[in-house]
Amino acid sequence: MMMTREENDLLCRVEGDAPMGQVMRRHWIPACLSEEVAEPDGKPVKVRLLGEDLVVFRDSDGRLGVLDEYCPHRRVSLAYGRNEECGLRCLYHGWKMDVEGNVIEMASEPAESGFAEKVKMKAYPAREAGGFVWTYMGPAASMPEFERPAFAPTPETQVSIVKIHVGCNWAQILEGQIDSAHSSHLHSSDMKPAKVESAKAVETHWLRPSTDKAPRLQVEQTSFGFHYAAIRRPILNANTHDYVRKTVYIAPFVALIPPNNAYNVATVLTPTDDTHTAFHFIAWRESGNIDQEAWRKFNVAQRGIDIDDGYNNFRTRANDYNQDRNAMKLGDFTGIRGIPNQDIAMWETMGPIADRTKEQLGASDLAVVEFRRIMVDAARAMREKGIAIGRTEPHIPHATISSFEGMLPKNANWRNAGADNKPAAQNGQERVA
Repeated sequence: MMMTREENDLLCRVEGDAPMGQVMRRHWIPACLSEEVAEPDGKPVKVRLLGEDLVVFRDSDGRLGVLDEYCPHRRVSLAYGRNEECGLRCLYHGWKMDVEGNVIEMASEPAESGFAEKVKMKAYPAREAGGFVWTYMGPAASMPEFERPAFAPTPETQVSIVKIHVGCNWAQILEGQIDSAHSSHLHSSDMKPAKVESAKAVETHWLRPSTDKAPRLQVEQTSFGFHYAAIRRPILNANTHDYVRKTVYIAPFVALIPPNNAYNVATVLTPTDDTHTAFHFIAWRESGNIDQEAWRKFNVAQRGIDIDDGYNNFRTRANDYNQDRNAMKLGDFTGIRGIPNQDIAMWETMGPIADRTKEQLGASDLAVVEFRRIMVDAARAMREKGIAIGRTEPHIPHATISSFEGMLPKNANWRNAGADNKPAAQNGQERVA
């Protein structure tokens, strides 16, 4: 799919009245990690979402607030404010706001003026699930009921999250999550072929039961986005079986990656603005523990070691992502440690917003083409009709949707493999490469 500049802008732009940003505002958006605001009356967290500067805090009673970063009085940043006694107090003149944006104290004004009752600051609703604080930034009349995310279908689900701020647009990151072909190359030193019957996780790498680097893709549109199968020739039982990896795209910013024997994998993106994104790489399981720090260590994304306290990567384009050419000579494919870091090097070197008018796509890009087609159409539907993808009927509960990997008999139907719910492919639009 050769894109025009207009289509590229429709896909990528999220700030202000941009149609794609308006689509995202009709969904609950992950604002920050729960661990960033774990402490009642703790430090407020500065967050930028869809080009808006916000602040997230947990008050004395444990309630979460998502407010405009700037005090309604003189526009001072509330990120430096006092979080105390169920409100966030501006340091400049002592105005104090609660989690709903009400001004509950205005010490610098006469009490009899009634001025506090006349002022209301921007506040967005907040919910908590799956290790995230979520917020809704769209019209109140269109606010959907909050539902548990696909990667945390129950309150007991164990979730471990890698978070890294990335210096590029959300769409080129999302395309990386649904591009199964690249893993056989970019991540080949971390995802190694082996004589196993399904994907397995060991301490230092993942095992994959195929050496096939050119998967056949089959894509099917669904009411929530699409799912697709990457079909490879397996090492074992190649005459009777295929190795199938089903990836799921839940519009607008969640991808479910095929699992392994130890945990399920997902990614969720938070578009910061047009040219920056918070990337989250998630391991989860419904029972049993997942060690948060072990997951971050495996992905070379530990705070204070690989990223700073603000989740900014120490590996950047300025230092060539610490690429080790000697390691490459000794057999490491990329010379860059950590699966997310390998991806980030690719995403960021495309530029802040990838120029898709210059690309030459092939058969292995079928899922990428599907993503672009669906989401450009979604942006147009929002601009022309006010309709948001994923918010029309029939709505498939996200907690019922799953990815899949494993051996299937040749020509078996992969669409309902795993726990994926059967009505998902209600559009019945399939593409094959």
